Amino acid sequence: MRPSDDKLHAAIIMDGNGRWATARGLPRVAGHPAGAEALRRTVEAAPDLGIRILTVYAFSSDNWQRPRTEVSALMKLFHMYLRRERARCVENGVRVSIIGRRDRLPTMVLPEIESAEKATVEGKKLQLRLAVDYSSREAIAAAAKKLNGHATRDRLSAALGGPDVDLLIRTGGEQRLSDFLLWEAAYAELVFTPVMWPDFQASDLAAAVAEFHSRERRFGAVPKVALA
Repeated sequence: MRPSDDKLHAAIIMDGNGRWATARGLPRVAGHPAGAEALRRTVEAAPDLGIRILTVYAFSSDNWQRPRTEVSALMKLFHMYLRRERARCVENGVRVSIIGRRDRLPTMVLPEIESAEKATVEGKKLQLRLAVDYSSREAIAAAAKKLNGHATRDRLSAALGGPDVDLLIRTGGEQRLSDFLLWEAAYAELVFTPVMWPDFQASDLAAAVAEFHSRERRFGAVPKVALA
């Protein structure tokens, strides 16, 4: 489904926390709290830039392969972020939802997820979707299985439950999607930036949105100038 102009869906692969910390002589895990602050800045800036849906890649299903100490630190940070930001989200009209598997998450995290989703359900200014233990390939496979051989483009989109992505940003200098919203990003405009996620500012988000608006989205059609 093509989005309306007043409901921009931006998705961000928040990359570079570990490298940011290492470059400063710090343990890799020190980059993640700094990344949480970057997320707070981004959530605050998004609505004024016309973003109504923001999906961020917080923890992929492949991230379980990271060192146990780093995974544990990430889960504790996720727990703390949900608890700390819940009231702020309610106040600012931000609706929080989690996409991805929940059966492998630590039990301490699950009540915070439920509490954040319930407390912010009336938020209208911005929908913040946190992808945690998320794999797009797994999500597509599960949706296809659910449709039991009756999959079509529209049915798969509905089963996946997420809107199409308009703008996909990846920080940290890498240029790949890393199993993130593969179906939903079929016609997304891609913006890659060398800025490490902890250094990502509202101005970087504004620059990406401006780049998005400078492009002509044709969805496979002939350019408008060619029809003149």
